Amino acid sequence: MAVRAQIPPVPREAVRAQPAKAVRGKTAGGRGQAMIETVSDSSRSRKRMTGAERREQLIQIGRTLFAEKGFDGTSVEEIAASAQVSKPVVYEHFGGKEGIYAVVIDREMQRLLSLVTQALVASHARVKLERAALALLQYIEESSEGFQILVRDSHAASGTGTFASLISDIAAQVENVLADEFRERGYDPGLAPMYAQMLVGMTALTGQWWLEERRPPREEVAAHLVNLSWNGLTGLDPNPGLTSASRGLVLTPAVDVRPPPVRPPSERELKEQEKARREQEKAREREIKDLEKAREREQREQEKAREREIKEQDKIRREQEKAREREIKDLEKAREREQREQEKAREREEKELERAREREQKERDRQREREERELQRAQPESRSRGPETTADATDTETDRVP
Repeated sequence: MAVRAQIPPVPREAVRAQPAKAVRGKTAGGRGQAMIETVSDSSRSRKRMTGAERREQLIQIGRTLFAEKGFDGTSVEEIAASAQVSKPVVYEHFGGKEGIYAVVIDREMQRLLSLVTQALVASHARVKLERAALALLQYIEESSEGFQILVRDSHAASGTGTFASLISDIAAQVENVLADEFRERGYDPGLAPMYAQMLVGMTALTGQWWLEERRPPREEVAAHLVNLSWNGLTGLDPNPGLTSASRGLVLTPAVDVRPPPVRPPSERELKEQEKARREQEKAREREIKDLEKAREREQREQEKAREREIKEQDKIRREQEKAREREIKDLEKAREREQREQEKAREREEKELERAREREQKERDRQREREERELQRAQPESRSRGPETTADATDTETDRVP
């Protein structure tokens, strides 16, 4: 079943409030101006929270304060101070403490209802009762602050409020379990809703007592709860009735407990109340104006911050472009140096090859000169030897010439 948290109405000034970072207003006495600057320079230098992170932080802080002081004892100023933010931040996210309280109540009710619902899926009725009692005590043990919030500002006996609605939801689930058991045992299943309220109410009140005592241990308390409820259910009288000594008994209080008559306020008191109301309205108007001014200041600061950020980004971009240009120039210079080195190397290689060819050509020229001189020396000798000798010598010389 869905659980709806009942919370106090949201004040008009909380709804009209706008988000801001700081508030500058006058004191109640009208003397001077009080600076309410919760967001300091040091807090601005810290890492900025996201919207979801800020909401969760405010919820956890509100949960702790509601458990400690109750809803009426907790103020928006305390929540904002604990979170180190300004009041407009709280109004921006939740519209006031009422919004935080609603979220906290809804979370706690959903958690407790989920635990009890899981416990009631067992097959045997006694096991269901045992697990349901353990589920409630487990929630009280693990989420003491949440249980304190549920029972502090609303009570099961009042018939209204968040805790009462939660008890009714749990009792509705227990009612289904008891109705089946009553049918099997021949009892009237129409009595199941009343017995379910009895069992759940007894368990809830025991849980409130155990929240303060914390003894005996959880499982032992659950065992005693089941002992009383289960043995009581198994020994039910199909047609119960009162004894004759109690039947028709009507008790009379010993003293008059009627409240004293309320005196209507005097004209002077009415004027004072009207004056106080007008002063409160003026104070709210001043606060709204201060909030609007603070919001405008915050917007201007945000715009300036964005402009500074854009300038920084432009500066970084220009520096990066200059660095890329320098890098390109350096690469071009390196390529030019490499090309010059390669050209010089090719020139040196060509010169070496040219010198080698020249040396080789000179060597061949000298070789031909030597051969020609030897040939010239050999010609006179061939004439003296005759034609054959000369021919042989010529052939020999010819063979030696490359």
